Amino acid sequence: MAETIGNAGYLNKVLRVDLTNEKITEEPLDPEMVRLYVGGVGIGAKYLYDEVPPGVEWDDPENRIIISTGPVNGCRIAGAGSFNVVTKGTLTGGATSSQANGYFGPYLKFSGFDAIVIKGQAKEWLYLYVHDGTAELKDARYLLGKDTWETEEHIKNELGMGKHEASVFGIGPAGENLVKFAAIVGDRGHVAGHNGIGAVMGSKRLKAFVAARGHGSIEVRDKERFQVLAKKLVDEFKPTLSYDWGTSWIITGHAMIGTLPVKNLTTNLFPEVDKFVGKNFQDRFELVERHSCWSCPAHHCNILKVKEGPYAGYIGEEPEYEGWAAWGSLIGSTDVEAAFVLSNLTDRLGLEINEAGWLLALAIECFEKGLISEKETGGVKLTWGNPDVVMKMLKMIANREGFGDILAEGTLRASQKLGKGAYDLGVYLKKGNSPRGHDHRARWSEMLDVATSNTGTIETGPLPLKNSTSAVDVFEAVAAKKGLRTFVDCLVMCAIPTNTMAFTEIDHLVEIFNAVTGRNLTVDEAQKAGLRIVNLMRAFNIRHGIGPEVEFPSTKYSSAPVDGPIRGKSVAPYWDQMLEGFYGNMGWDRASGRPLPITLKNLGLDFVIEDIWINDI
Repeated sequence: MAETIGNAGYLNKVLRVDLTNEKITEEPLDPEMVRLYVGGVGIGAKYLYDEVPPGVEWDDPENRIIISTGPVNGCRIAGAGSFNVVTKGTLTGGATSSQANGYFGPYLKFSGFDAIVIKGQAKEWLYLYVHDGTAELKDARYLLGKDTWETEEHIKNELGMGKHEASVFGIGPAGENLVKFAAIVGDRGHVAGHNGIGAVMGSKRLKAFVAARGHGSIEVRDKERFQVLAKKLVDEFKPTLSYDWGTSWIITGHAMIGTLPVKNLTTNLFPEVDKFVGKNFQDRFELVERHSCWSCPAHHCNILKVKEGPYAGYIGEEPEYEGWAAWGSLIGSTDVEAAFVLSNLTDRLGLEINEAGWLLALAIECFEKGLISEKETGGVKLTWGNPDVVMKMLKMIANREGFGDILAEGTLRASQKLGKGAYDLGVYLKKGNSPRGHDHRARWSEMLDVATSNTGTIETGPLPLKNSTSAVDVFEAVAAKKGLRTFVDCLVMCAIPTNTMAFTEIDHLVEIFNAVTGRNLTVDEAQKAGLRIVNLMRAFNIRHGIGPEVEFPSTKYSSAPVDGPIRGKSVAPYWDQMLEGFYGNMGWDRASGRPLPITLKNLGLDFVIEDIWINDI
């Protein structure tokens, strides 16, 4: 019989790991932290702010990796299999957070902990094994050079664990070699990827972290209400296309409205887009097994085998939208099987797929325009629609071999190193990271959101706007919805079954949170909690030297499309107006980007005022 641990959604216990001294301790989870920051990204942001002062860089042993869960993780409800990672990232040098689905979130809680706070740098490579209310560090030297799938298999074999008896998340060669957009990958294809968090793990010589299934269960305060809400969530999820086809179907919608990235934004046209939709490519693959996450009935996470052609027999996980976009339209390839293989190779090497896609698209355009040649690439001819050369280049990047060593720095830094006009061809934020796999020139709201985000990815998400290219409509909508998605990341629930991938409404999630915890939170209070975290992370970035001077899209990213639905219209002339209006609506100083003292006070962040306004008080 499962043992109920903790109370009302929380275990009230945090694991601390000092890799330098190979010391593991426990401490209680502060109830006040839970009240104010909820869980997930919230408690991660608070630990990061408190323990990583200015001057600590991403590869400093004093940088933290905070692996955290939320109150719903481990409950029997779709979307509750996730966990959150917070650290100081490599690409921006600022706060970052990323979520991964699968099983690790529930298993960490079943093992007795809400969060893990990791610091230091191991003398030799280690992995962390959490189980039965305790934890230990184990030798990982034999795992060096192995990809993320191999790492998972070897660790489970060492521990004598079957398929779902443990959850393993680790880094591949990219993380070991400190590639600046290295990701953390586990459970055969689930990824926490933004802002180079895999490189942070690599800098600490931590190859993986593992949680056993355990025998615990999570207390739910109002079980009857929770069961009704869990059923309602699935009933509303089942009729959607995502239930059976995941996110592949989104690719056609993006193509229609001009947000599908094609050939490094040199065009918006990709006539072959329908080939990458699940219902159209299903006959090209054999279903090996369903690969659903914890307590999720969806059919879209599958392990597939290529039936025919040069990749016949290859087995991997079905890509999400970003995989199809990166290795289809973005590199000008119409080969579905090749995109499938490339997506899995990216995960297995431990690379973040969005940055990888933009990076290779930049390299191909530079080669096409004669800005680089075979002399720079080591004899590799980079051409559109050639997945074989992309495959070769990904391996070179992960191992920092030859030309891959330059590309391993990410799109912004690689474009700077390449020179000769490459800087103007790259798609990136001046902050240092590339956006998700969308052409935001037709979605100004998400471009503004990403540019001003604290984390290296979206904080608000796509918004339905009457006029998506109206500066005023855009900044008002983004500011008005800020904090809502952050609350979702406090619960650490998947965006697909909760329907928060395309919409910002969270009423149903607040109900679920209340049923689990016994609290009586309102939607307004949930958004305020999200805003508290957004402003805390922004204060972290301000203290670490990241201000409004880098909250701009690159020249290519903000250019006018040459064709497609918004042909000839650029966001660039409106950017300053949007940024100023957004700052004003957020309660941030328009010159420095700092949250105003009154804004911080209203959010219960009085302690931050002295940190970022000390010279102006």
